[in-house]
Amino acid sequence: MIRARYAPPPSVITSQAMRPEDLALLHVPGTVALRGDLLLTDVTHPDLEADAYRGSLWRIPHEGPPARFTYGDHDTAPRISPDGAWVAFLRASGGGKPQLHVMPTGGGEARPITDLPLGAGVPVWAPDSRRIAFVARVPEPGRYGTAEGVGAAAEAPRRITGFRYRGDGAGFVLDRPQVLYVVNALADIPQPVPLTDGRCDVEAPCWYDEHVLVSAPRDLDPDNLHTDLYAVPALGGEPVLAVRSAGSAVLPVTLSDDVFYLGAEFSGVHAVARNTGLYRATPWIGGEPVEGTRLTEEESVDCEQLPPVPVEDGVLVAVRVRGAVELRLVPHDSAGTSLEKLPVVLGERASVRAFASYGGRTVAVVSSPEHPGQVVAAASAPGRLPDSVGSGASVLADFCGPLAGTRPLRELTAVSRDGHPVHGWLAVPEGEGPHPVLLNVHGGPFHQHGWGFLDETQVYTAAGYAVVLPNPRGSAGYGQAHGQAVIGALGTVDAEDVLALLDAALAEPACDPERVGVMGGSYGGFMTSWLAAHHGARFQAAWSERAVNAWDSFVGSSDIGWFFAEAYCGPDPEAQRAMSPLYHADRITLPFAVVHSEEDWRCPVEQAQRMFVALRRNGVPAEFLLFPGEGHELTRSGRPRHRLQRFQAVLEWWSRHLSP
Repeated sequence: MIRARYAPPPSVITSQAMRPEDLALLHVPGTVALRGDLLLTDVTHPDLEADAYRGSLWRIPHEGPPARFTYGDHDTAPRISPDGAWVAFLRASGGGKPQLHVMPTGGGEARPITDLPLGAGVPVWAPDSRRIAFVARVPEPGRYGTAEGVGAAAEAPRRITGFRYRGDGAGFVLDRPQVLYVVNALADIPQPVPLTDGRCDVEAPCWYDEHVLVSAPRDLDPDNLHTDLYAVPALGGEPVLAVRSAGSAVLPVTLSDDVFYLGAEFSGVHAVARNTGLYRATPWIGGEPVEGTRLTEEESVDCEQLPPVPVEDGVLVAVRVRGAVELRLVPHDSAGTSLEKLPVVLGERASVRAFASYGGRTVAVVSSPEHPGQVVAAASAPGRLPDSVGSGASVLADFCGPLAGTRPLRELTAVSRDGHPVHGWLAVPEGEGPHPVLLNVHGGPFHQHGWGFLDETQVYTAAGYAVVLPNPRGSAGYGQAHGQAVIGALGTVDAEDVLALLDAALAEPACDPERVGVMGGSYGGFMTSWLAAHHGARFQAAWSERAVNAWDSFVGSSDIGWFFAEAYCGPDPEAQRAMSPLYHADRITLPFAVVHSEEDWRCPVEQAQRMFVALRRNGVPAEFLLFPGEGHELTRSGRPRHRLQRFQAVLEWWSRHLSP
């Protein structure tokens, strides 16, 4: 077992930088809601003593400090009614499931609207400011505590007939489908009414006249990867196909008769590494379904999965751009518009995490390398902004304050072996170098390191390590072709790109080329295992976390394995084995940490077990760190104490293997 004790390397010279226990200082805004002069945000922080997440809603005035608006244990997802009179939000009390509550915008007692066994989803107000649509998981009778005295171990067996029966972070889903509800929130006794029958999950409700639009699998078949938009009568009735997509359609919003939504284009199982675009459609409920028009160019514009916001001049979307998540304006009359023609509103050299707009005023939660998140007001007119806040923009609220000793990121560029340009970052500790180096590869692979705050980088640099953050081919934010370059070629050009950026970092005087470790999670764990097998002489040790190590068993055990493995590796089992680090484990000799969570359904724990056994049988000094009760998202949303214990274990591991 890896010892969870931290002994910092001798290069540490400051006691004020971010330590693992400083997780408790991360009071971070999640979403923002804006209507007239009322601006609300939900602020959440890890409570290490209670081993839980706490948070409240806060009101942010035009002038003066923010004021606390609610006092629940964990209040999130504020939504203001169209008439500005009410706020709906989710409250989780005493460790229970989040339930829908409503209170007056002028303040007062919050009134519970739901008491559902598995909790409620984010509220969506109807134009009448009385009804609310939301989705919630509905347990099959006799399961999940619905039958008195029947625990999970005594439940009846599950009959599974499709691929989508379990999901990471959710557990089994076939016996608790996600159903659309509508409730009159202002009734004397609110009674949520289910509008869909649970044959498949529905998501992202949006009001459209007297219908509620939802995203659902094509033909309401849970195993279909394609999603379309269905209109469900608010008074009850069968869902009607309203918008047929070219692959996927999610997060719809309405403006008059138009519907804007995010989507991607693909066929069959080939849904990976596809840029998400903004679409527009004008459905005719009761007529033939329509197809949307893509407003953004497929190659250059990749929208983050945040709901688009219609404004007077167009639609605001968050776009992944070379490590940033920028808020961009898409004009209403766009048609395949390229990235360079979309004005930047906020987020250069930063990451927009949430945003809202009303009456010509736009606000957002913006994260930067040195700050986990501030509520920011954009300039009145979109324009090219020089930094994370922007010319004419202003910080409205900061609930965390500057974390002592946070280190900036420095951009790095390199040229891969085949001449391809590689982009990434280097974070360097205070004090004289050379410092030991951690090469940290992100997950995905269609994801990105970037300009947002990453607690891992800050904790590692505080402990005296230089951190290299590459975005190799396969990453998002550099064009769709860049993301698809690794399909059928995992472990080739992506590995070369990672090593090219590492070489650029090691050329810096602050970095010690004799003390280098490699680490990463998910796809980053895959790359860690792959580099340890094929380029192990370059590293002193490896930390491989929640990794994909064997595509053959991933196909039958992961919640997405049934399509994801073929989409990235192809259908040939031998090709999948050739791209599996497990089948190259006999080449690994360096100290190797296998780190995983027991309830990870995305990369199931068997991926770690098989690698650990192979390494130990080969005589490798390998250790296995297994977190109980956690899923794939441990490092981002796991139990606070587990996140702390993981940081302590990471630092203890590297203090053993990268000390001078």
